[in-house]
Amino acid sequence: MAKEPRIYKGLDGVVVDETAISKVMPETNSLTYRGYAVQDLCEYCCFEEVAYLLWHGQLPTRTQLRTFKKDERSRRKISRDHLAVIQKFPKRAHPMDTIRTSVSYLGTTEIAWGGEPVEADMERSMNLLAKIPTMIATDYRLRKGKRRIAPRTDLSFSENFLNMCFGEVPPKQVVKAFDISLILYAEHSFNASTFATRVVTSTMSDVYSAVTAGIGALKGPLHGGANEAVMNMLLEIGHPDKAESWLRDAFANKRVVMGFGHRVYKWGDSRVPTMRGCLEGLARWKNDRKWIEIEDVLEDIMVKEKKIHPNLDYPAGPAYYMMGFDIDMYTPIFVMSRIIGWTAHYMEQNAANRLIRPLSAYTGVKQRRVKPIVHR
Repeated sequence: MAKEPRIYKGLDGVVVDETAISKVMPETNSLTYRGYAVQDLCEYCCFEEVAYLLWHGQLPTRTQLRTFKKDERSRRKISRDHLAVIQKFPKRAHPMDTIRTSVSYLGTTEIAWGGEPVEADMERSMNLLAKIPTMIATDYRLRKGKRRIAPRTDLSFSENFLNMCFGEVPPKQVVKAFDISLILYAEHSFNASTFATRVVTSTMSDVYSAVTAGIGALKGPLHGGANEAVMNMLLEIGHPDKAESWLRDAFANKRVVMGFGHRVYKWGDSRVPTMRGCLEGLARWKNDRKWIEIEDVLEDIMVKEKKIHPNLDYPAGPAYYMMGFDIDMYTPIFVMSRIIGWTAHYMEQNAANRLIRPLSAYTGVKQRRVKPIVHR
């Protein structure tokens, strides 16, 4: 009799391939990009430097960074045809649906396949990095009935996006907090959206198809959509005095408390302290600590009683809220950051490709004969 196969639900604990892009180091519990701790990258680097690192494997020199920035800035504009597509999106559509469709449209503007030279992959990756913020900000403005704001080449990646959304560049501490959030969200090994991207890549499909799959996976509330769910939860609680009773009720009714727990981190998400520092700075800027005080109550109880620590989405949700973003914009912001990780994995998968095709254990009925319809 054949031995029953062992099932690993959600591929939990399964090592499916090698990667040189990122890793959570068990000895330090730190997420690292190409060997650098992400908290150190946040302290010493801008988002563009980290993008260069993830694609090229090394931090750029000043000359390399200057060239990289010039290239990215030169590609920010989208075509009139692309703008016309965005203008046709229903106003009620979720921004994750519009950015998914917008990226897919970009893929129709050229013939692309997997397995092409790495130079072609890098070219398309840079186009995606530069144009995705323009797509997101354009849709954001149009949904609000406002005039779109064209990208500028004299602003950094983060400054430009904030200006396209709000019509001005906010104070330096806000720009820095936003830039840090992009660094923290840029890459995280074989998460659900990255794995979806690599599965599509393994079929030798094009980068636009792979990224579209990644966006679809990221939309879900158990992945990228969790930062939206965190802020909705905080708004539901409303006041620090109500936080404990809300949480006790959630326990009693077995409700999921968003922003807590992570499959990879055993002793808490190493990205949280850095993002929490940004949140504290934004609270001082807004002169409003309400969201922090609510989170402190929830975190204290969750850690003490459930031994579950907050993840990056926990401080990121209220941080984006204080910056002025609508809640349904949080996950699209995640997209414009994670595009770096997805495309890095696209290129890595192509470099040593094998079709990803796992097995399954069949639990249906045994093989049977088909009866003609007159005998059923």
